[in-house]
Amino acid sequence: MNKLFRNLTFQVLIAVSLGVLIGVLAPDVAKKLKPIGDTFVNLVKMVITPIIFLTIVHGIASMADLRRLGRVGGKALLYFELVSTLALAIGLIVVNVTKPGAGLDATSLPTGDVSKYTSAGAQQSTLEFLTHIVPSNVVAAFASGDLLPVVFFSVLFGVALTAVGDAGRDIADLLYKLQAVFFKIVAIVMKVAPIGAFGAMAYTIGNFGLKTLLPLGRLMLDVYLTMAIFIFVVLGLICRAYGFRLWPFLRYIREEIVLVLGTSSSEPALPRMLEKLERYGCARPVVGLVIPTGYSFNLDGTSIYLSMATIFIAQVYRVDLSWTQQLTLLGILMLTSKGAAGVTGSGFIVLASTLAATNLVPVEGVALLLGVDRFMSEARSITNLIGNGVATLVIARSEGAFDDTKRAAAEAAMA
Repeated sequence: MNKLFRNLTFQVLIAVSLGVLIGVLAPDVAKKLKPIGDTFVNLVKMVITPIIFLTIVHGIASMADLRRLGRVGGKALLYFELVSTLALAIGLIVVNVTKPGAGLDATSLPTGDVSKYTSAGAQQSTLEFLTHIVPSNVVAAFASGDLLPVVFFSVLFGVALTAVGDAGRDIADLLYKLQAVFFKIVAIVMKVAPIGAFGAMAYTIGNFGLKTLLPLGRLMLDVYLTMAIFIFVVLGLICRAYGFRLWPFLRYIREEIVLVLGTSSSEPALPRMLEKLERYGCARPVVGLVIPTGYSFNLDGTSIYLSMATIFIAQVYRVDLSWTQQLTLLGILMLTSKGAAGVTGSGFIVLASTLAATNLVPVEGVALLLGVDRFMSEARSITNLIGNGVATLVIARSEGAFDDTKRAAAEAAMA
């Protein structure tokens, strides 16, 4: 029994349940708990960029062969594009079959102010996003937690460290020791994860209320079902094709999944995913490159949500889109979903910018989704997390950089 109470998964699940209870019974009190959840997320964000930098740099330094580095990066980007496009297509197919927006009256649904999302969408085009990858100020990129510029600088630093030869080995060893210190900080922060999850969930329920789920419950059900199909069918088949079993892997990262469920964000789980995937058998250079890049380019859950939300709005406003128009939207979403990566509220930014650019669906329809977005963000974030984990396994296996002995040991430790 004591072992159960010390288990992080159990602690977070209890905390999330209590958060829901407080949110329902005392919403005014629950709204005041937002700083607790925000503080926990900030604690994790505090160490994300240093850990990414240290992991990538040491990984590249230990790789030595820079041609292999380019090969890993190329494979990862190709995989991200293929699977994200598949996710968009699956969302498109399901929403056309289930039609969750058919019969709903837009005037009877709760709305909210989306001006901040539409303005943010206008501020960064895909081209601007690409140029933004190269930071004008490295310190500012680290301070703001902007992942892609940090990844770019880390790769450049790692390549330079490898190129200087013996002179860089002492630096690489020092960075490895520093990485151990930062992972220990993460372990300390995780002690308060249940408190953070409690505050975040209580605020969500207290602020938005379960009653907001009722009008759009069908959409939520369809989104959750589609993401479950994507995880257990698509990702399951991908895992099997590369010699993995999905369920044992999900059990292995269950603490991270529950953490994402409680905080509605995949960011708090990033440092632990880096560590756990390496323990599972993936080589450090692969983990260091694939996971941070995937957090911007491999957003499977977000892709499913975007395609379903777009067609849902069209159905509510009685806009009959042809398959040609829907495929055009899918193509645009493939680009715009990358352009808003890493931006707060990116789901709404992508939706608003895409709808505004195409003029096929009323952009004000995005406001219909504000009330339930927080409740769907858990599914998006969990799917993104699992998708990036599977991507790392696949790239590691394809590179011959996976240790099955470590995986067997990790799975045996769960028994």
